[in-house]
Amino acid sequence: MRNRYRWEMSMNDDAYTTLRVSYEDGTARVTLDNPPVNVLDVAMMADLRHLLTTLKDDDSVRLIVFDSADPEFFIAHVDMSLVDAPDAFDELAADLPDGVNVFQALGELLRQQPQVTIVKLAGMARGGGAEFVTAADMAFAAIGRTGIGHIEALMGIVPGGGGTQYLANRIGRNRALEAVLGADLYDAETAERYGWINRAVPADELDNFVDRLARNITALPEGVIAAAKRAIAPEDLAEGLLREHDAWAGQIVRPAAEHVIRGGLAHGAQTPHGERDLENLLRALPG
Repeated sequence: MRNRYRWEMSMNDDAYTTLRVSYEDGTARVTLDNPPVNVLDVAMMADLRHLLTTLKDDDSVRLIVFDSADPEFFIAHVDMSLVDAPDAFDELAADLPDGVNVFQALGELLRQQPQVTIVKLAGMARGGGAEFVTAADMAFAAIGRTGIGHIEALMGIVPGGGGTQYLANRIGRNRALEAVLGADLYDAETAERYGWINRAVPADELDNFVDRLARNITALPEGVIAAAKRAIAPEDLAEGLLREHDAWAGQIVRPAAEHVIRGGLAHGAQTPHGERDLENLLRALPG
């Protein structure tokens, strides 16, 4: 099949440091593996962009499933230590499409992917992790193991990687404001009820549920997936992404944001212990 050789080479040349990738019957299975808590750092962002770009024109892959090697964390959030490396994303930003920042570009790449994209969520997905989940075509979450939320407001900022636009598009403006300003962690059942995810599934049934759905989709007659994705196209969010970037950029330069981010790191953020209750850790920081 066209591009199959290129795909097999990308699997065998150690191209990814934060992903484990396998291929079976038209499905690419991508396991996020960036210890200790799967932060979305420069390496993971570069790997995800490389993966999605490589697969974009590969018609031997019809569906992509994302999960995590860590049972507690899907993607914790964007790497907070980047506060000390403001130029870390310069290389990734060099070839961005017009009108999006480096974080939004990843979400838009995922949102526009020609393959069906599914997140199998069992663990925490905050901030940039929540944005990744919401940018995918579908997400199914394990009951009792899932937490999803936007913590950015507790850091003195707002979501800046598409989260405000993707979330409002999914759950409505009123609930998006609740999630962004309330900055709480949502369980699988609540996320399902709000429409943030497709479905909350018992944890011991999640693998079989997603596997069955993947098999059914990849077995569809030729052209059906592409036709469906053309017909149910993602909304054009260009103007909203510009507004979001301006709001994020205006906050990230304020001293309060730097104070909270550094304080969070000093008190255990980005360690397994600190990440288990990150919202309260940030709320408890001295002013």
